[in-house]
Amino acid sequence: MDPNAQTPGSSSAPPPPPQAPSTGGGANGDMSSINGDKPIEVLPSNQVAQQQEMQEAAQVQATAQAQATNGIIPQTPSKESKGESSDQIRALGEKIEKSPVPEELRKILDDRIARLALIRSGSGFMSSTYIMEYESTQRYVNWVTGMPWESKSQDILDLKKAKEILDRDHFGLELLKSRMLEYIASIMLNLQNNGPDYAAQSPVLCFVGLAGTGKTTFAKSIAEALGREFERIPFGGMADSRVLRGQSRFFPDAEPGQIIKRLVHAKTKNPVLLLDELDRVTETARADIMGVLIELLDPGQNNAFSDHYIDYPFNLSNSLFVATANNTSAISTAVIDRLEIITMPSYNDEEKMHIGRDYVFPKVSKLIGLKPEQLVVDEPVWEIIIRPLGYDPGIRGLERLVNMMCRKAARMIVAGEAKNIKITADNVKLFTQDY
Repeated sequence: MDPNAQTPGSSSAPPPPPQAPSTGGGANGDMSSINGDKPIEVLPSNQVAQQQEMQEAAQVQATAQAQATNGIIPQTPSKESKGESSDQIRALGEKIEKSPVPEELRKILDDRIARLALIRSGSGFMSSTYIMEYESTQRYVNWVTGMPWESKSQDILDLKKAKEILDRDHFGLELLKSRMLEYIASIMLNLQNNGPDYAAQSPVLCFVGLAGTGKTTFAKSIAEALGREFERIPFGGMADSRVLRGQSRFFPDAEPGQIIKRLVHAKTKNPVLLLDELDRVTETARADIMGVLIELLDPGQNNAFSDHYIDYPFNLSNSLFVATANNTSAISTAVIDRLEIITMPSYNDEEKMHIGRDYVFPKVSKLIGLKPEQLVVDEPVWEIIIRPLGYDPGIRGLERLVNMMCRKAARMIVAGEAKNIKITADNVKLFTQDY
C-alpha cells in the first residue's frame, strides 16, 4: 500500500513551500519585513528646523487667538502696520541701534541679544527659559536706552532773571538771596567761559533749618533760575543703600537706584538733584548710605558713578547736587566735609504776615478756584491769625490755616449763602474756629 496515498474522505493538503522574506509590501502594510524593523526616514537638519519653527509659530498664533477670543488680551493692530518690527528680538536690536549708548556698552547689549536669540532657537518661543530671559533683557535694554547719555538742557545765563525768581518765591532773606546769587553767578560764569560741557566744580549746598523754612523751595528756585530740570530724592526713612545704587541683575526683581531713575525721568544729564532730609536715614543703614554719598558728592569720583543694575559708569559731573537737613548731627563728618552748610533762619511775625498776604493767600485761593473779588481778607485779620502761630518757625501752619479759610468761603459760595465774602476781625473766628 502506498504510504503517500490518501485515505478516502481525507481533505488534508500538502504544506505550501517556504517563501523567501519580503522586503516590501509585507503583511505589516509598510516597507518593513515580516520579522525586521521599520527603516527610519531621516530628514535634513534644515527641514527639521523649519518644521519646528512652523509648529512653534502655529502654536503661538493659536494661543494668541484663543486669548483674544476669550477676552484675555485685546486685539491690537500689528506692529508691521505701524512701521515697527514684529519680531521681539529684532525690535530690541533696533532700539539699541537708535540709542546713543557708549560703544562698549553697545557691544555688551548686542551680546545679550545674541544670547537671547540662541535661547529662543534652542528652547522655543513658549519655553519658560526664553520668556524669563526676554523679560530680563527687555527691562535692562529699556533702562539703558532711556538714560540721558548725551542729552543736556540749555542753561539760562541771566542773573537778573535769577534774582526775579528768588524774589518771587521768597520774601525777605536778603542775605541768603545774595549768597545764592553769588553761587548761581559762579556757575553761569563757568558755563559762559568754559562751554556747556564744563563740569562745574561748585560746592554742594546744604540748607539746614527747621521744618517749613523754605529749604526745598530754594532748591527749586536754583533749578528754575538755571533753566534745569528739578528732581527730588527723599532720604527720610531710607533703610538700604541699594535704594541709591540699585540692585544687581542677578536678582529677579532687580532695578536701578534712585540716581539713575531720576536721571531717566529728567531726560537730561545736567539736572538739579535735591538730596532731601539727609539726616532722616535709618540708624542701621546710615554707614552704607553715607558711603554712597561720599562718592556722589565728590567731583573726583562721581564722573564714573556705577549703578549695580546698569553695571556701567555714568558721568554725574554735569549734575548739580543740593541737599537739605534739619540738623547736621546725624550726617557723617566725611559727607559734611563735602557740603557747604547754609543755615535757614526762622520767620518772625512780620515776615509771616507778608508771606501769608502776598504769597500764600493768592496761591491757595487760586488753587481752590476763588476769584479775587469772591474772597477778601482785611489787613487786621493777618495780625490776628499770625499770633497763635508764633511758635511755628516755618509757614506750614500758616498755609493750613489759610487753606481752611478759603475752603469755608468756597463752601458758602457754592451753597448760595453768599456771592462775595469779606473776612474781618469780627467774623474771622467763623473761618478759623476748627483750627
